[in-house]
Amino acid sequence: MDAERVSRLHEGRLMKPANVSGVGTGRDEHSGQDVIIVFVTRKVPRDRLLREDVVPDEFDGVPVRVLAIGEVSAQAEDL
Repeated sequence: MDAERVSRLHEGRLMKPANVSGVGTGRDEHSGQDVIIVFVTRKVPRDRLLREDVVPDEFDGVPVRVLAIGEVSAQAEDL
């Protein structure tokens, strides 16, 4: 299955962890492989997370990468 489809299928589960702010797809910069990207406010060591807040390494054979992007907020549009 491709990363886009798997991401859509599991989006609800991927968005549940406490500090997840978004989900997308892209290419791993090292392997060139299609991956699911989970955007988080900050990375936390796995052993300090609750079980339900751990992002899995893969879904349906598609690798998952976690990318820390900080706090996300809406910006006013200049007209």
